Amino acid sequence: MSGVALPQGFSLQPLQRSHPRRQFDCGQGEVNDWLHTKALQHQDKHLSATKVLQVQKGVIAGFYTLATGQVDFGDLPSDLARKLPRRALPVAILAWLGVSVADQGQKLGNLLLAQALRDCHEAGQTFAFVAVILDCIDDRAKAFYQRWDFAELPGNPYRLFLSSQTLAMMMAGS
Repeated sequence: MSGVALPQGFSLQPLQRSHPRRQFDCGQGEVNDWLHTKALQHQDKHLSATKVLQVQKGVIAGFYTLATGQVDFGDLPSDLARKLPRRALPVAILAWLGVSVADQGQKLGNLLLAQALRDCHEAGQTFAFVAVILDCIDDRAKAFYQRWDFAELPGNPYRLFLSSQTLAMMMAGS
């Protein structure tokens, strides 16, 4: 599979120590702090993987972080959990996604999310999971992800999921 088409002058690459992480500002302190202080450490410990979207000058325009995890079958909607074993189930986690304030309004968040989901789908060909899970930082983020067919997990309005079946259908249509 090929990646998402990026605008001219942008490149997507794994986070490296040489990237100017501390200059990144998406307007959300918690997201900035993750990239500034934790993303590389977690990547070095194989806890997550972060990709950065860079502009030609080397500035980070955006990023996303993926990880794996588990969710109890009882935390999933009944229609998704119905035929699954009654145990902790594997999930892909979209841990973080941010676009710099200077680059917002250019649909880069859509491109980053599309690529993150493509990465999840491709990984799912080797390491299976039942859904992509994420936690929304606020209502604006929640509305963004819901436009991509993410739905609320029962009892947790800011934890969203996208089933692996829905992801496969999205990828088949792209």
